[in-house]
Amino acid sequence: MLGLTLIELMVAMVIGLLLILGVIQIFSASRSAYQLSAGLARVQENGRFALDYLQRDMRMVGHFGCVNDQAHTRQSPATLTTTLAATHPALLFGESIQGFEANDTEPGSEVTLSQTPTAGGDAYTPALPAEFAAALDNRVAGSDIVALRFLAPDGVPVTSISGTPAAPQFNFDASRLPVLQSGVTNPGLFGVADCLSATVFQAGAVDAGGAVVMNASAPNNTGDFTSVFTAGQTMLYRAEIVIYYVGVNNEGTSSLYRLRYQATPNGALVPQKEELVEGVENMQILYGQDRVVDPALPPTGYIDKQEVAGDIETSTTLPADGWRRIGAVQLGLVMSSPEIAGAPQAESDSPSALNALGTTFKPPSDGHYRSVYQTTIALRNRLYGN
Repeated sequence: MLGLTLIELMVAMVIGLLLILGVIQIFSASRSAYQLSAGLARVQENGRFALDYLQRDMRMVGHFGCVNDQAHTRQSPATLTTTLAATHPALLFGESIQGFEANDTEPGSEVTLSQTPTAGGDAYTPALPAEFAAALDNRVAGSDIVALRFLAPDGVPVTSISGTPAAPQFNFDASRLPVLQSGVTNPGLFGVADCLSATVFQAGAVDAGGAVVMNASAPNNTGDFTSVFTAGQTMLYRAEIVIYYVGVNNEGTSSLYRLRYQATPNGALVPQKEELVEGVENMQILYGQDRVVDPALPPTGYIDKQEVAGDIETSTTLPADGWRRIGAVQLGLVMSSPEIAGAPQAESDSPSALNALGTTFKPPSDGHYRSVYQTTIALRNRLYGN
């Protein structure tokens, strides 16, 4: 009876072992390729989402009805007014955009990204108001912050106006109430505007029958209406206050956050934060300054200088309201894949540095895929004095 010799058996085992090793190598290579492509896809997807959120709101900067904030504030006396108290920094609607530069992150600086981001801390120029610092308690150190204030893009026509300067009532078609809400269940901050003036105020009551009533004694109001509006020529909008920043989420990683200040009718101002996009590790912002800085002259819309937030605050050429001479924003995001996309590298072979708007970032050797996304956003309501 024929059988296998020991040598034949050993040869068969070696061949089988070689085949198994080859299959393992192919599987390992396929798995690495899949991890890398998945990490790349997630970073690209999250980068697009993050830029979309930021672009959509930044393009609304300066929107105060059919005439923007620059035109309103250049009138004498200024026709952009507010009944809101100036004691809270979120309510300063005279500055539609306001940036806070994380110290030592300006162009030319080098920032080391942490594998485990820490919340809180860090210093900013200009200094972050205490109210913002308390609300942004999970902010990541070394990342810029930007606050935006504007009237929502969709408004409703005012059909009639009644009441007194201390309690004016703006009536509208009740079926248009969802336009004023648009995702906000019970809004209380509004703006009323025509082509001559705009006033931001807190409502004392919102009637589902189609009326918004201002109450001078509401918690965030500090005065009466000073502008006169005419029914048929006036639009009513919801007022928006949003802050974008990079924060630490519940999983201990970093994400893009949006904090929205809201107040119900006759209610207190309340910050509400929401996590928008995971994998955003750092945000850097440069502000495009209009060529004409003379406050007596209208902006031209020609942007010829990019500066960090601290330079806007300390500029010797910009007027005191220098934030109204900003017509564009350059935005840089450092993105990281949520999951490991490759084998961690040795310290002697650290990953290549990244650059966002002139700031160099040294990433950790943790196996995550990273990339930088940059864009320039035109503040469309401010270009060419529109």
